[in-house]
Amino acid sequence: MLNGKLFAIILLGIIAWGCKDDENELKKLFSIENPTLKPILKLEESIDLAVLNKENKIIDSVVYFINDIKITTVKGNEKTPFALKNQKLGNQTLTASIYFEGKFTDISTSFSIYASREPQILNYKIINTYPHDINAYTQGFEFYNGILLEGTGQYKESTLRKTDYKTGKISQQIKLDDTYFGEGITVLNGKIFQLTWKEKTGFIYDANTLALEKKFSFETDGWGLTNDGKKLYMSDGSEKIYILDTSTLKVIDFICVYTAGSKIESINEMEWINGKIWANIYQKDVIAVIDPRTGSVENVINCVDLKNKVTQHPEVDYFNGIAYNPATKTYFVTGKKWDKTFELVIK
Repeated sequence: MLNGKLFAIILLGIIAWGCKDDENELKKLFSIENPTLKPILKLEESIDLAVLNKENKIIDSVVYFINDIKITTVKGNEKTPFALKNQKLGNQTLTASIYFEGKFTDISTSFSIYASREPQILNYKIINTYPHDINAYTQGFEFYNGILLEGTGQYKESTLRKTDYKTGKISQQIKLDDTYFGEGITVLNGKIFQLTWKEKTGFIYDANTLALEKKFSFETDGWGLTNDGKKLYMSDGSEKIYILDTSTLKVIDFICVYTAGSKIESINEMEWINGKIWANIYQKDVIAVIDPRTGSVENVINCVDLKNKVTQHPEVDYFNGIAYNPATKTYFVTGKKWDKTFELVIK
């Protein structure tokens, strides 16, 4: 004979299963279907918010959400156009919460928003070539007061260094603990921020002395890092760029990087230049110029020929490193274990 506790558990399970069946039956009454909801949409397009009422239920109201953010409430089931111009690029989940005849259910569908237009191709011209440490696995590259800062990676080899860009000579350097794989760097308010790859740990240094002042943590892999003068922008190897509050060092927002035809993953080293994010794409010899408001790739620079101009050796690796020198208004680029840094003008 069942004891009381076991009986109660079984009974609750039966009730829960029955409720789930009822919920699924309610969901079958409606769907989100109309010609505007295509699998891929562009920012300049609109969608019609309406539910297909399969059994002509009397609908009191419908509340619509995109990615769990409420966008509007509609009385009854009146078709309502919704412009996508202020949405993020990337995958979207549209949910309709339907209130009808004293009951409630919600249904969802998915679509993606891509950039409105394909990126324009920019060209470059090499105006100078400088020495670069052939052993430096370059992860971060940025100018500060005329000095080229560089963060390097690999376990037991990661560093933060100051370099004379014309000679390639290191004027100051600190080495990270062997357990850290150094990643992107950026300078903000006299502080250098440096990420690590898998260790979910970042470091903050005095930009003048390289003295370590603080550690901070984050939830993803660390790849590239830049800033707009107020906030930090961090990549994690996906199509996402996370926006961090500099006081808390916590994620407050994000963008997804897309062209008109695809999402762009493996966002790596980044540089903020004239209001745009310039980014290396890991394992690709290109620079993507990204609108930080939407994530749209506006321009692409094909740098494939640069790797052919460096010394070819067994450990030569991918194109990585973008530093803008405001004094010369030129662009400095290099790669992992390249023996040269190239100064470019962009046309």
